[in-house]
Amino acid sequence: MISGHTAANDLPTTLGALRASGHVHRPVKTEVRENLLRRMRAGEERFPGIVGFEETVLPRLERALLAGHDVVLLGERGQGKTRLIRTIATLLDEWSPVVEGCPVNDHPYAPVCARCRRLAAQAGDDLPVAWLHRDDRYGEKLATPDTSVGDLIGDVDPVRLAEGRSLGDPETVHYGLVPRANRGVFCLNELPDLAARIQVALLNVLEERDVQIRGYALRLPLDVLLVASANPEDYTNRGRIITPLKDRFGAEVHTHYPPELEQEIALIRQEAALDGGPVVPDHLVEIVARFTRLVRDSSSVDDRSGVSARFAIAGIETAAASAERRAALTGEEHPVARVCDLPPIVDTLQGKVEFEVGEEGRETEVLAHLLRRATAETFRRTLGGADLTALTDLFADGAAVVSGELVSGAELLRGVGPLPGLADLIARLSPEEGAGETPGFAASAVEFALEGLYLNRRLSKDTVQDRTVYRT
Repeated sequence: MISGHTAANDLPTTLGALRASGHVHRPVKTEVRENLLRRMRAGEERFPGIVGFEETVLPRLERALLAGHDVVLLGERGQGKTRLIRTIATLLDEWSPVVEGCPVNDHPYAPVCARCRRLAAQAGDDLPVAWLHRDDRYGEKLATPDTSVGDLIGDVDPVRLAEGRSLGDPETVHYGLVPRANRGVFCLNELPDLAARIQVALLNVLEERDVQIRGYALRLPLDVLLVASANPEDYTNRGRIITPLKDRFGAEVHTHYPPELEQEIALIRQEAALDGGPVVPDHLVEIVARFTRLVRDSSSVDDRSGVSARFAIAGIETAAASAERRAALTGEEHPVARVCDLPPIVDTLQGKVEFEVGEEGRETEVLAHLLRRATAETFRRTLGGADLTALTDLFADGAAVVSGELVSGAELLRGVGPLPGLADLIARLSPEEGAGETPGFAASAVEFALEGLYLNRRLSKDTVQDRTVYRT
């Protein structure tokens, strides 16, 4: 559970004061449904931070939530399933009343656990009320083969037995994660990884809404929205979700990778940790986005495993780190990422891709080729119509320009010298006025143009260790 919030001081603190305030108790699925409808009618954002699902996944998920269904999100790794599930918790009320100290978040109007029923009978309208923030009403568990029924549902607490309670006392039970998410949203990630006998324990939770612990037939009517995630290979091919459990989920929603390049770029910008660090120009982000999509579509890559969005995020963060390393070693004051910072990401990202068996030993070669292809495609889109005559004329007399991972932007620009048309080149790569008016960005733009000319066979390139020489 996420914690760290305190309720406002002016909220009711007893059952009598809560009733006097006019508070209405709603089941969690009704709460989510009504808050979702309110946001839809007001034109507000329903699932903040979700990119690329607007026309496909989100309408299906909204229909499932409006119908009051428990949901399975089915998709390959790195498609944002967990991120999407976490946004569902934002549809809960900001604050919700609970019986103070209740392990299963009982509502003061309708307590269900033995402890709270006893307290309610004793205290009446003086029953203490606490307030739970919506963040504390979200629970999450990564399903692993060693997950036990006790972890999810609960078990007998030996400490309470040692205190003298009888084995038949329901207050000897220590509740698991699912009951503790009562009146909230519970996410079970990678559901197929649960052993079949553990999945059986969830059957009553989803249908009868009660739990059984160590022979106790506890009538605990849980009020919980259960959302699970699964990989399609596990879910459909190996059939590791038992059929009765699949049948109890009300809706199955398929996720996907961003369908458009612009969405891929927006996702990288949103998720990559770049704030306050080196500048990463848009053309480099586009290269990494195109690279990611080419890897996904490559026949050399196992399409059953997918290529996660984390692939692109880690790639652009690695390029930024390379620029920061160069600045530290060369004394650059304002680091800006350049094309020379992209090749190192191949080694970094290789472990994130599952290749076909026949490609063993060629992994680096495949990724390096696709990175060059992504660079060439980005060059054609951004600078394909630009007049680069001044740059090519620079090499007419046998001149050479040195670049590389440890060559500062100032050194690169000195090798180029005064370049007619540099302002137009920068403007094409930096649409925002004034955004590219720095030596570091100018060096990044020039190097990108040089690399594009090389990939289009208008220049040659020699690479020795960490230095690259462009020449005719």
